[in-house]
This record gives sequence, C-alpha cells and structure tokens, in this order.
Amino acid sequence: MINITHMLDRAANEFGDRIAYSDQNKSITYAELKNNAGRIATYLADIKGRNEIKPETALCFYMEKSVDAIIVMFAGMYLNLFYSFIDIRQTSNRAESIISVLEPAFIITDESNEEALRSLSLNEEVSKNIILISDLIRKIDKVCTDELYLYEISKYYYDKMPLYVNFTSGSTGIPKGVVVGHASVIEFINEFTAVFSISDKDVIANQAPFDFDVSVKDIYSGLFTGAKVVLIPREYFSSPAVLMDYLCDNKVTTLIWAVSAMCFVSIMNGLEYKTPDTINKIMFSGELMPVKQLNKWKKYLPDAMYVNLYGPTEITCNCTYHILEREYDKDEVIPAGIPFKNEKVFLLDDNDREVKLPDIEGEICVGGSCLALGYYKDRKKTDEVFIQNPLNNRFNEQIYRTGDLGKYDDKGLLYYTSRKDFQIKHMGQRIELSDIDVSVMSLDGVSRACTIYDMKHKKIILFYTGEADKEAVSKELKLKLPPFMLPSKTVRLDEFPLNKNGKIDRSALEKYDK
Repeated sequence: MINITHMLDRAANEFGDRIAYSDQNKSITYAELKNNAGRIATYLADIKGRNEIKPETALCFYMEKSVDAIIVMFAGMYLNLFYSFIDIRQTSNRAESIISVLEPAFIITDESNEEALRSLSLNEEVSKNIILISDLIRKIDKVCTDELYLYEISKYYYDKMPLYVNFTSGSTGIPKGVVVGHASVIEFINEFTAVFSISDKDVIANQAPFDFDVSVKDIYSGLFTGAKVVLIPREYFSSPAVLMDYLCDNKVTTLIWAVSAMCFVSIMNGLEYKTPDTINKIMFSGELMPVKQLNKWKKYLPDAMYVNLYGPTEITCNCTYHILEREYDKDEVIPAGIPFKNEKVFLLDDNDREVKLPDIEGEICVGGSCLALGYYKDRKKTDEVFIQNPLNNRFNEQIYRTGDLGKYDDKGLLYYTSRKDFQIKHMGQRIELSDIDVSVMSLDGVSRACTIYDMKHKKIILFYTGEADKEAVSKELKLKLPPFMLPSKTVRLDEFPLNKNGKIDRSALEKYDK
C-alpha cells in the first residue's frame, strides 16, 4: 500500500459488514464508508470542476469530529487532497491565519459552526469554498461514484503525498503546520497495531480531536485491522458519569488517550462510578503520567496492558513505547522506553556528539521513514529542526531534533526528562522543572502539578490541583527537594487550563501569576 485509500479498499473487502466508526448519532460500516467516500469525491470534483481540483491542496474542516467528517476526509483522499481540522475554540485571528496559509480547496463545516466560520475575515475565493457537511451527506444517494475518474486520479498516488496537516498549539504568532504523508502513517500503523496486538475484535475509544495527532492512531488502527472506532464527543470529558456509561455501553477494549484525559477520569472518580471492564489496553502520551493517577486506573483495571507512548507530532505520533511490567513509586518517572521498529532514536549533546552512557542528558533526535514532511509553507522553520544527521557525513540522512531532553538508564531504556524550554538556571544550579512536578505529584492531596519559571523576577512558581493546602505542600517539599529547587510561590487551582491538545497550557498559567 502506498496510499491510505488502498487501506480503505482492503478494509471494505475484508471487513465490509463490520462497523468501522460510530459516534453518538450514527455508525458506518467499512463497505459503506468506501461507497459514500467515492460518491462524495465525485460530487466535490463536479462542483469544483474536475480540472480545477489541484492535488495536494487542503480540505479543511471547521467543525467537531464525527462519522460524517470521516466520510468526507476519505473523499478528499480519493481526490489527492490532504485534510486539516481547524480548532473551533481558538481565537479568530489564529483561525484566519491558518486558513490563509492553507488556501483550502474546500472548507467543510456544520450548522452549529457555520456562522462563526463566515464571521472570520476570509478572502472571497476561500469563502466561496465553504460547504455544509449536511448538504454533502444528503447528496450521497443522488450521486454515483465515477470509478474511472477516481482510477485515473489514483495513477498519481505516491508514498510521500501529504495525508494531513496538524497545526501546533503555539501560544504566539502563526502556529506551525506539520505535514505528514500517507507512507509515514501506513508504516507507523503497521508496526503500532502489531506491537499491541490490535485486531478486528477491538473497540477503540477515540478521545482526541482530529486536529491532534493522537487521533491518527485511533482512525487508522481501526482501518488497518478492522477494529471498531467509537468517537467520544468532547463534552463527555466534562461529565465522568456520561463518559463511563459511554465506554461501558460500547464495550470498549482500547484507550489511546492523552494523559490529561486519563487524569480527568481518575481525579473525578469516574472508575468508582462505573468500571468499563472490557478494557484491556490502555496507552497514554503527551505529558508525564502521574503515577498516583495511573495507580487509580490499575486498581480498577488490574489486568489491562498499560503503555507509555512518547513522540512529537513531527515523527508521526510516537517513536518509542514502554509496556509497564512493574509497579512504580509515586515519585518515579515512567520510561519513554524503546523505539518502534524502523524508528532511529538517539541523543545528542550540546556539541552534536552522541550520548550513549546512562544518566547523561541529551536532546532526543529521531530518524526513519515516519518523519513528517516538514512544516507547511515554512522552509525556514523546517530547516531549523529537520536536518542532516550530524553523526553522518557519508550520505543524506534527515533527522528531526525534537527539542526534548532525555537520558538512558543502565538497561538502555530512554527517559524523557524535560523540554529544552523547561530547563532553567536558578541560583547557579541547572534545574529540570519536571523534577519538581514529579515530587509535588507524589504528595498526598495533590492530583496534578506544573511548575513554571518567572525569568524576569527569577522565581520558581508551582501550580497544583488537589485538596492539600499550600502550607502542607511547602512543608513536604522541604523534605524532598534541595533549597535551590523550592518554589518561591505556590498557587492552588481548582483545575488546570488546557491547550487545544489537552495538555496543561503553560502560557495561560503565567497569567494566573499576574
């Protein structure tokens, strides 16, 4: 397979009558998905003009995820378009900037978001390309797939054709659009599903929005194996009882979730309300998993396989994994683990020399066929981090510098230690802010923690959630941390602000300190 549409064709042949995707309103089989996507592709080509559709341009979505959105995503793939979901919760300026960069062939929206989309400052050509998804879905039974036309288009497939562009959640300026190709996803999903034995017997509960690359593992693991993928509405993650009922009713077996989503369930005592005991695989990524919250999951689902996944968007989801095979103390960090096959993961020091010895920190670098294709229309930023491997002067070998710091233990397991941005110099000492977070989260009465550094005033500021009072937290930390690592200020929050990817929003925390 060189294209995801080939994966869809195979799934329709092998698992045609099986439910492929479902949401709270509808479901669709693999055969129906192929048929409907082909019809919508034909319709889109006709309304645009078959000679006017430029391959490798954007099919944008300004709406929440849904089964209908998936149908149109695959229709775009048949037309050699890549998809890009626009976060409907971001500021209008950022949405306008992203759409301006993408210059989409179409923007798909729904009735609940159409007004907000049309209120954006879009150029006339882009505005003409706004289409209501309900209008597309209504055309399915009135259009026949032009198989010959789609076959002719398929002659132009190649392995590095862009599949999607996901924009990062940068706090200022125009965020970077990470371009990922068909072959990278096919390569990664083939290995990912094999390592964790995902099969057509599984039911995958999709937590992530489609503008976040965690969703890639859900969407394409299902497509590759014939598993059923259940889309969880975003609002269910503010109501633990509704969420747990949904997981139980759908007999979910597999979670591939962001750490914040896992913590929401455990902190809100969702598992005490109802335990979805069909779950046998639990994978998490995005941030350091607090061992205390992990142990709550293990208490209710002790026989499930737990996996820590690591990797930034630029390397197609993940590059390493660690299957947990022992208990971890509350102040331990769970390893990022070992590389997936065909992923080259290594550390470089500040002088671009490889770090191999245990407990020596270096920047995590990644190579292999799963690398992204760079940043959309941003050669400068692409060239800064997608570089020639400095260890190789014999042939071209592109790698990605993650900006993450890591180290090995004496068994060769990789540990993520911090972002380069989160490493500070304070009172003459180099400090990893994540080390403070881990110590705080080990304390009784603390559910989550995040530390930031006020560079102007040279202050370490700790934010945490939980019932513990600030005086008790400060007293306990004096027993755990050296004086130079103790926070200058401690702030208790009811809940953390999250960015669009469900991670703690550090830039928002800075405003809490004003």
